[in-house]
Amino acid sequence: MTTEPQSDSPPPTSPASEPVRGGSSAPARKSYTRLFLTLGVLAVLISAAVLLPNALSSQEDSGPKLTHTIGRADLKVTVTEQGTLESANNTEVKCEIRGFSTVTWVIPAGSVVQPGDELVRLDTKVLEEQHSLTKTNTFIAQATLEQTKANVASAEISIDAYKEGIYLTELQRMQGELEGLKRDLRTARKMHARSESLFRQGYVTELEVDGNAFAVKQAELEVKVQETEIKVLKDYTRAKELETREGNLTASRSKLAADEAGLAMEIKRRDRAAQELQSCVIKAKTGGLVIYPSAAAWKRTPDITEGATVRKDQVLLLMPDLETMQVKVGIHESIVDRVQPGQKAIVTLPDRTLEAEVTKVATVTKPAGWWTGNVVKYDTIIALPADAGLKPGMSAEVEVILAVHENVLTVPVAAVVETEKGSFCWVKTPQGTSRRLLKLGDSNDVFIVVEAGLAEGDEVVLNPTALIEEARRDAKSTLEETVIEADDQPTPESN
Repeated sequence: MTTEPQSDSPPPTSPASEPVRGGSSAPARKSYTRLFLTLGVLAVLISAAVLLPNALSSQEDSGPKLTHTIGRADLKVTVTEQGTLESANNTEVKCEIRGFSTVTWVIPAGSVVQPGDELVRLDTKVLEEQHSLTKTNTFIAQATLEQTKANVASAEISIDAYKEGIYLTELQRMQGELEGLKRDLRTARKMHARSESLFRQGYVTELEVDGNAFAVKQAELEVKVQETEIKVLKDYTRAKELETREGNLTASRSKLAADEAGLAMEIKRRDRAAQELQSCVIKAKTGGLVIYPSAAAWKRTPDITEGATVRKDQVLLLMPDLETMQVKVGIHESIVDRVQPGQKAIVTLPDRTLEAEVTKVATVTKPAGWWTGNVVKYDTIIALPADAGLKPGMSAEVEVILAVHENVLTVPVAAVVETEKGSFCWVKTPQGTSRRLLKLGDSNDVFIVVEAGLAEGDEVVLNPTALIEEARRDAKSTLEETVIEADDQPTPESN
């Protein structure tokens, strides 16, 4: 298709070039001139938009094309991700204080320390009060325990004291009283018998005899009462008193055990408060480099800083082993199945390039969020060889080698058009361009392995959708079918 020659006739006179009639002022003439010029530029742009695509299409279809000659080569398939260096073996410096504490001072990241050097200081005001309180409670618990010990000893002694002393004394007293009452009874009986004899002889009155008889009955009653009291003492009072005293002993012993446990608990609290107070100053157990732990993905600053609140068992600092360094990168979910432990990787650092190896691929991804762009990636560990000068935090570009295909036919990605009917390319021939159906294999960002459809020495057209009308139609048709499937609605047919 050729471009029609342009006419040599002079262009029509623009209305802006015609003289302005009437009595208009100079500003009005300038305003009309700018308006006509603007309309003229718009007309030129519209004409160019309509005519230029047809002209370019004709030139692309008939003019020279960029091509690539098919040949054999080694194809390396890789995936590249960014990461930072970290140690595979970190000594963690943790907070050992229960609850929450405030950081009052922390050593700068990157410092090199010796054993015994201070790393972190935490606020001590609350712990000092707790330590003082626990010491007071310990003294009170010790006093209570000693009192309970005395009560136990007293309860033990009181049992023997009752059985061997109080009971026997009471029993002997009551038995003595019984003997006196029996003696009084015998005397009363003698007096009654004598009074009866004297009554018969006429020496005493009947009233005196009755009085002596009443005295006998009263003495007998007193003897019976005393015998009953002795029986109650032996059979009931003694058992009741022993049970009471043994119960007091048991209760005192139980309280003794409780007070001993309470004292032990108070001592433990006191010692723990003293230890936590001492732990407010954290010192290095070994020498080495000190770094801050990585902040959460959604944070811009480290969690450890002066004034920050930390909790028990939170990692405050890390002391990495510089002999075992690694890189942690995120591999996209679409390709993670191809990454396996043992694969080689090329790690590019700011000052060197190292050969490394994949050692671990996470089986579960971390939750995606706005801070990851909602992209799902799996943590992958790349182990680095020992090398001097490696430090945590260094930026690294990791290229994981997924596969290496040796001596295979390859075609540029830019020469292939994916359609619903398959993958095609256009081969340059003496008669023009010819479409070829391809069977493709593995690929990287630049080349694809050709399993069938091309031969060594074929010339394929690069970017065929921009140069060949047939390729454009195939790509457009595939795009429309994709949109229909996505929207589940028909679209107007293309002209």
